[in-house]
Amino acid sequence: MSDEETQGDERLRRLWGRQPRATRGPKAALNLDLIVEAAGRVADADGLAAVSMARVAEELGYSPMALYRHVGSKDELLWLMADRITPAPPVIPDDVGWREGLQLWVQAQVDMAVERPWILELPLATSPTGPNRLRWLDVGMRLMRDLDLDFGEKLEILGLLAQHVLGEARVEIDTRRAAAERVRAEAGVDPSTPESELDPGALEAANPYYDFEVVLSRLATPEDYPDIFAAAAAWHPQAPAPDAEAGFGLGIRFMLDGVEAFVERRRQGRER
Repeated sequence: MSDEETQGDERLRRLWGRQPRATRGPKAALNLDLIVEAAGRVADADGLAAVSMARVAEELGYSPMALYRHVGSKDELLWLMADRITPAPPVIPDDVGWREGLQLWVQAQVDMAVERPWILELPLATSPTGPNRLRWLDVGMRLMRDLDLDFGEKLEILGLLAQHVLGEARVEIDTRRAAAERVRAEAGVDPSTPESELDPGALEAANPYYDFEVVLSRLATPEDYPDIFAAAAAWHPQAPAPDAEAGFGLGIRFMLDGVEAFVERRRQGRER
């Protein structure tokens, strides 16, 4: 085995907590869990860009060299954060249907990213799969266990839903951040003032989507944008039906409609 393969294997063992345990001597005061938790605190306080081996070592009261005995590099630390910072997947009861279950699975990940926006800056697409991320995948597979799909198809569906998570979370994070920055500027408060201390009404009014309404009502004209105004004029908003899916966005519902249609077409094809 080459040195590169050996190093890669060691990183995977650390990610999975499978490195050999010391059988003699005192228990080490510093470990991977403490390092990753400290990196998370740094990211919560100052963003992911502030995370470095030196800064995390300072947070823990150790020298950077002490960290390198447990983590091979900053890249590896980001891998560990991508897996270990992620909370455990939600417990979804067995009697919940596959559609509602997958919606809950998606929403839990969106909520997680909105709570800690820097998570989206982690190398999620290129990090090796760790035990916690695999648990999320396992829950998704359980929710689809009764669907007439093979493993590869289920994996592709979960991949598409994961992309939906990234898109939904990014839009919500960016709109909330933009609204908060606007409210802070207009109120003349410190730029670091937490969102929780800002006026909720002002935050709602500062939402960029409110600007879109202003554009349509005051700035744009039907002559310049005839199809937008024609669609808006024919629109009659209705209250959503009081069903189990009413609380979820149309995007995820459209995606699951497609999955349901695909499964039904396959069933009909096998019955012919």
